[in-house]
Amino acid sequence: MNSRFLRVAQVSVFGLDMITLNMTVMLAWMFIPQLYVVNSVQFTFFWMFLNVSWLIVSAAGAIYMDGSISSYEVFSRRTMHAYFYWVAFVSVYLLFLSNLELPRKYIALIFAAQILLLLLNRFLYLTVQTYLRKSQVLRRKVLIVGYNEMAKKLASCLEADGQHIQVVGFCEEEKNVRELSIYPIMSPIEGAIEVSQKLGVDEIYSTILPEQHSGVSAMMHTADKSCIRFRLVPDLSPYMQSNFHVQFINDIPVFSRHREPLDTANNTIKKRLFDVLVSGFVCLFIFPWLIPLVALLIWIESPGPIFFRQMRTGRNNKPFWCIKFRSMKMNRDADLVQTMRNDKRLTRVGSILRKTSIDELPQFLNVLKGEMSIVGPRPHMLKHTNDYSVLIDEYMVRHYAKPGITGWAQVNGFRGETRTLAQMQGRVRHDLWYIEHWSLWLDVRIVFLTIYSIIRGDENAF
Repeated sequence: MNSRFLRVAQVSVFGLDMITLNMTVMLAWMFIPQLYVVNSVQFTFFWMFLNVSWLIVSAAGAIYMDGSISSYEVFSRRTMHAYFYWVAFVSVYLLFLSNLELPRKYIALIFAAQILLLLLNRFLYLTVQTYLRKSQVLRRKVLIVGYNEMAKKLASCLEADGQHIQVVGFCEEEKNVRELSIYPIMSPIEGAIEVSQKLGVDEIYSTILPEQHSGVSAMMHTADKSCIRFRLVPDLSPYMQSNFHVQFINDIPVFSRHREPLDTANNTIKKRLFDVLVSGFVCLFIFPWLIPLVALLIWIESPGPIFFRQMRTGRNNKPFWCIKFRSMKMNRDADLVQTMRNDKRLTRVGSILRKTSIDELPQFLNVLKGEMSIVGPRPHMLKHTNDYSVLIDEYMVRHYAKPGITGWAQVNGFRGETRTLAQMQGRVRHDLWYIEHWSLWLDVRIVFLTIYSIIRGDENAF
């Protein structure tokens, strides 16, 4: 999509959303007489919270970013997700964090008006976008230098749905063209600038590198002077057989097989702050009464240690002691055999602890120590790591991130016992997807999905 339109759309839609939110608050204040007796200072804080919470959920959901706003379906879906989280945040604020007493019809009016106005704003955005598409305002003209396999593949990708790009043709030496092409051969390579100026081309993509043709370097400089964007497309397919990610160290491109958002200091700090805040809350307000209660129940049925400590594989293949509430009778196979359905080693209390995931709660201590994260690939026994690292090619890549109490694989049906190699491959596939697509919003989403799964009940929890 045209980058200028994207910038304007992002600012416009964000501004409309903030204006409509605040208009709703003001209009409701004017038409509901009971609000005049409400404490004005507390109401001002509430008003500020409405705005701040929307900024937080919209930023976490990335609803105004390029990847969302360029697709109307993604934009609308993420907006709805953000809206429901916003409602949850506002409800928690009113119930637990504020002494403000507002009429229920006022809260209902704000929630209803916000969703209706958000939908109206999206409809207006879709209308404008559709009109501009039909009027060709967003369409960019592209010329491709070179006619080879990479050039043909590039042309197909550029004219894919949603790109708003028109490929006008190729520039290549006549002797190098030995077949009919879908797009016309406009001129030899040296004539690319002249053709672009004549046809009003916005961008030139060259699959011919400067070292392959002496005229490409001069063409790059001439394109700049003509306000035509020039892009080089090197063919690296002989060396790279799968998706690679590129980053730059100054002006040096560095390719890697896996994208790791948590490799940056900013994201690492955000994730660690989230872990400390949530685990600190659990340790301060839940553990003081939960641990004595669970400890008593475990000890009555099966005297012995309350906690079960097991060496598991952590980040970068470093082992650590993972802590759980003991759910089994004392046995010698704990470090060798994973829990199975109808496992005779399970105690009655232990079975309840496992089904409700209460047995995992002591791992918040591991989180505070920095050995685990709240969300991440589940830590496996050392034996499993040794076994599956041989059987599954990218198994060890899951250890690029800290292990988690819950994870993307667990909320997608890969929790508990892995009886087959295919099940473990599915778990690893989801773990790798999480590592490459991490965001703070994704962590929050997984936490809520985990809570929902516990309440609903999971057939893999035993």
